[in-house]
Amino acid sequence: MPNALLPNITQFLCNIDPFDKLPKELVREVASEIKITYLGKGDTIDPCGEQVGPVDDSQPHIEGESKKHKYLYVIRTGSMEQRQADGVLRARLGSEDLFGFTFLDDNVTSESGYHAVAMENTLLYLIPHATLERIFKTNPEYAEHFASQAQIRLKSALDVVWSNKEKGLFIKKVSDVASGVIAIVDASTSIKDVAHEMRIVKRSSTAVICDDGKLVGIITDRDMTKRVIAEGYDPSAPIKEVMTTAPLTVSPDDLVLHAASLMMQHNVRGLPVVSEGKVVGLLTTSHLVQNHRMQAIFLIEKIKYANSVRSLASFTTERQAIFEALVDGNVAPDIIGRVMSMIMDAYNRRLIQIAIDKLGEPPCKFSWIVAGSHARNEVHMLSDQDNALVLSDDATESDKVYFRHLSQYVANGLAACGYPLCPGKFMAATPKWCQPLSTWKHYYKKWVANPEYERLLNISVFLEIRCVYGEASYAEILRDELHVNIRANREFLGILTRDAINTQPPLGVFNKLVLEKTGENKKTLDIKKYAINLIIDLARIYGLAVECDSSNTEERFTRANERGMLSEDAYKNILNTYQYILMFRQHHQLEALKKGEEPDNHINPDSFGSFERGNLKDAFRIISSLQEAAKVRFAGRM
Repeated sequence: MPNALLPNITQFLCNIDPFDKLPKELVREVASEIKITYLGKGDTIDPCGEQVGPVDDSQPHIEGESKKHKYLYVIRTGSMEQRQADGVLRARLGSEDLFGFTFLDDNVTSESGYHAVAMENTLLYLIPHATLERIFKTNPEYAEHFASQAQIRLKSALDVVWSNKEKGLFIKKVSDVASGVIAIVDASTSIKDVAHEMRIVKRSSTAVICDDGKLVGIITDRDMTKRVIAEGYDPSAPIKEVMTTAPLTVSPDDLVLHAASLMMQHNVRGLPVVSEGKVVGLLTTSHLVQNHRMQAIFLIEKIKYANSVRSLASFTTERQAIFEALVDGNVAPDIIGRVMSMIMDAYNRRLIQIAIDKLGEPPCKFSWIVAGSHARNEVHMLSDQDNALVLSDDATESDKVYFRHLSQYVANGLAACGYPLCPGKFMAATPKWCQPLSTWKHYYKKWVANPEYERLLNISVFLEIRCVYGEASYAEILRDELHVNIRANREFLGILTRDAINTQPPLGVFNKLVLEKTGENKKTLDIKKYAINLIIDLARIYGLAVECDSSNTEERFTRANERGMLSEDAYKNILNTYQYILMFRQHHQLEALKKGEEPDNHINPDSFGSFERGNLKDAFRIISSLQEAAKVRFAGRM
């Protein structure tokens, strides 16, 4: 390595994972032995480590050196695709990404590995396997960060308690990270003037295009190069002729983790931030610094490219490790639920895609909807499957047979991945819950008009729905149908309230906790039955009363507060209570996992002291108070 380049390369490596975990002197040692390779578009690196394309002539050549030495590859500039031996896409990589961990495993062959193809002119740093091997012999404590198995690398990063700083993207909202400096132009503006606005005025790599104040498109500097310069497009033409239409967007309150997942899923480098229909900022890949802990994103990416149920099931340990790290790091309980929901979303989508690959293209439009905690974005380690299929109204009986096969495959796949089958069979694999849109509309009308016990049980499951695959509009249509029917039968909320207050929080005589006996004859407190479910039921009632489109518990309370149906004191009390109860359960489940036990909802009071006991009593009193308020407000409608 030429001495002139060494400081620059060392600094570059020090800022990316996992080199940021090494002492600087070791990073400098690695940098000094790096080889530099320039790849043209289409050039390939094979699984045995042989690169195609010229190696920098300034590098010393060792006589007799094999072209098939193994390397760890670091992308300095450019982008690459990884493809399996059968051509299936494995991943897309950009600047600061690494690949070749599996190449460091002597058991990986060209048949079992993959190859990487340059998508554009790309500059690579090649780190010899021998260099890393030598360093880890004398410094074995750093070897796990470079292990060939991603699970080992991930676990090594998770075996820590995160500080507030290290929680990084898990606790940040888009508004905390996105730039407020953004080029906003009209659709009729010329390409030349847009380029000037981006380059000179705003110094932004991206511009958003609006028409009459409404976002209609987006353009990046890369788009300008590919669509304008390379194609010889007239720079005086309006920007709307070359823009990307209908761009993906995020809101200021979305998690950065969610935005990053969207970028990866759709292979985009920038997302406009939209609030109340107006563009207020821009989030780009440059905002997502590498040294943040984004294990959930890594797992979601691996799920996205898995090609079998067996492969997906192998990620269960990593999913548990992410949950443990989030709870150990005291990340907010609602964010833990959202992260775990994103992971469950990814499993659902990938299993549906694999099923379609096996069964053939779907015979009609459909929506795979999830319900319960999954729909509320409140997934935890005990969440089971609650889902359904909404088919287009032109679906035939033979179409239904196709979707029953698909739903059975997905249900069994989810079970293999650690998401149990629903005991009540509220799953798309049950014929009753695999129906055309018109049938689902009839269900909702019947349930609201005459909510007998069985129908009330059905609707309590499907009062929260969210589409994770297919026609998202079907879920929106059903939510609107629900609101219309409740408007026509306001007594329904009273019946829901009566059902919700049948179970009282566990406060008994002399203000002592009421306990119950489990199958093992131990006195325990069922935190789900006597606290969490009660809060969810109350949020559902208040949310439906104000026609809140969100199924999330906290967002329902927030909407009710904004509409004046829930006082500020009651709103703050119930939110704090919910967060505390969730945190309490998450830590209980964490302790069980650490002991190698099955997590549950049964809390042994002997495991906590007077501080926890006092807080629980306060929480139960707040729940009871809100139950009484709901009874007064809604019971008169019965």
